[in-house]
Amino acid sequence: MKTFSSIYNFHAQQKTIVTLGTFDGVHLGHQMIIRKLVSASALMGGESLVLTFFPHPRMVLKQDDTIRLLNTMSEKIELLERYGLDNLVVHKFDADFSQLSAEDFVAQILVKQFNVGKIIIGHDHRFGKNRTADIHDLRNFGLKYHFEVEEISAQEIDHVSISSTKIRKALEIGDIAMANEYLGYDYFFSGIVVSGKKLGRTIGYPTANIEVTESYKLIPKNGIYIVTSELEGKTICGMMSIGINPTFENHPYTIEVNFLDWEGDLYGKNLKISVHERIRDEMRFDQFDLLIEKIREDEQITRKYFIEHV
Repeated sequence: MKTFSSIYNFHAQQKTIVTLGTFDGVHLGHQMIIRKLVSASALMGGESLVLTFFPHPRMVLKQDDTIRLLNTMSEKIELLERYGLDNLVVHKFDADFSQLSAEDFVAQILVKQFNVGKIIIGHDHRFGKNRTADIHDLRNFGLKYHFEVEEISAQEIDHVSISSTKIRKALEIGDIAMANEYLGYDYFFSGIVVSGKKLGRTIGYPTANIEVTESYKLIPKNGIYIVTSELEGKTICGMMSIGINPTFENHPYTIEVNFLDWEGDLYGKNLKISVHERIRDEMRFDQFDLLIEKIREDEQITRKYFIEHV
């Protein structure tokens, strides 16, 4: 898959089969569209092309810095690479681009720049300035500019009501099972291992403190989770705590992972953490002995999970 950082960096050598959208999460609904795109490009003898945007349009149009996304751009690229796409164009979404009329977008971008032969789009997709154009407008543009339009019906894409919004809400309430089901893979994030207060060492459970640098990346609800990561070429199981560790006073918000049966120096490493299951909410204990007892229970649950899911 070739990746381009702007619409204007891509120059079509042959007809393209295009889909476009934010594709946050690259969930099962998105995967359906992408598979159709790749199949159609093979049948037509053209090149498949996904057009996506960064920042997320809501960040620009509504100046919303509270939105949390399922993927960073590097994660989205990693996910899209799995499906045999020919081309990915990641275009900067800004105020000027948002003012482009629907017909100018079609004529200048899809037709002139992409040499579009066919566009595959979700049933509810809207585009152009103020998102005023819909599938009916796109069909009319297709007739005018000589390209095909294939609509993914509501029945096809909404058979389980999959949406990025629903997945975000599931993660925000700690329903990792629903999020993973809709995504079609285990939710993940990456971060740098930084120095912490080393409290875990004092109770026999040393942790790697993960710092996620992208502030817009959605982190699941505070609590205890079962996770894995790749360390030295091996998949390592672990328990993750997200939150403020209420047993310890004035403890900052942290993401901490205790890797089972593994020792080593992780400081400065960038780790990808895959989240498999939620164990419980974080809890406050009046005595450290009770905290340690609960962590041992979490460990037993975690080990049992991996025995059953190997």
